[in-house]
Amino acid sequence: MQTPDGLYVFLGPTLPRPDAARLLDATYLPPVAQGDVIRLCERKPRAIGIVDGYFENIPSVWHKEILHAIHQGVAVFGASSMGALRAAELHPFGMIGVGAVFDAFRDGRLEDDDEVAVIHGPAELGYPSLSEAMVNIRRTLADAAQEGVVPAATARRLEAIAKALPYRERGYGRLLRVAAAEGLPEEELADLRHWLPKGRCDQKREDALDLLQTMRRWAACGAPAPEARFHFEHTALWDRALRDGAHRPAPHPSAGNPLD
Repeated sequence: MQTPDGLYVFLGPTLPRPDAARLLDATYLPPVAQGDVIRLCERKPRAIGIVDGYFENIPSVWHKEILHAIHQGVAVFGASSMGALRAAELHPFGMIGVGAVFDAFRDGRLEDDDEVAVIHGPAELGYPSLSEAMVNIRRTLADAAQEGVVPAATARRLEAIAKALPYRERGYGRLLRVAAAEGLPEEELADLRHWLPKGRCDQKREDALDLLQTMRRWAACGAPAPEARFHFEHTALWDRALRDGAHRPAPHPSAGNPLD
């Protein structure tokens, strides 16, 4: 089903769908996987927003299918998670990046995909988060240091400990336990533990909200999609991808059980 404005957003654990729908009237789809943008282009969307996406166990969205959408005159926005990664790589070609996570990857301050990776529960339960994104931990520790909750040196050590953890195991409880085992001052860790319930920041959520607001403003003012700044090369591999996509259903708002 196409929305009146032809707006589509790939969304999963970063932001609950009801919260998103209050900001932007769009068709919300599960996290994007390889081939989804190709098939979505058959619906002639006006704009596509990418927040969350598959990785590891399911092939990630292909750069070329995003370029295909841009070449077809579709405005493609990205933020927070997979959207920020792809926007950092494709903004020179017309993809529109939004938010602090996108800025950090675009500027080279962040490079690793695991910065945004999380694990979570199934779509049927609303993708409940079971780990914490590294970008959220970085922002939270920076805020804690700025507010004087912990010294800047302690925040840097905690950041290094969190980064060393596998992304599946990242969380504030695990971080504090490892930090205590490594001998960080108990009083400082206690202060941080007490502050976290109200002080922790969800940078990915903030960026997703920013993306939805940006898309809403863009749609309201009737702005055209950015001009494609490249020559789209048709290859045998691309033609095969188009043929394969034609035999699969387009993404459905209720489908999917993604990892990220």
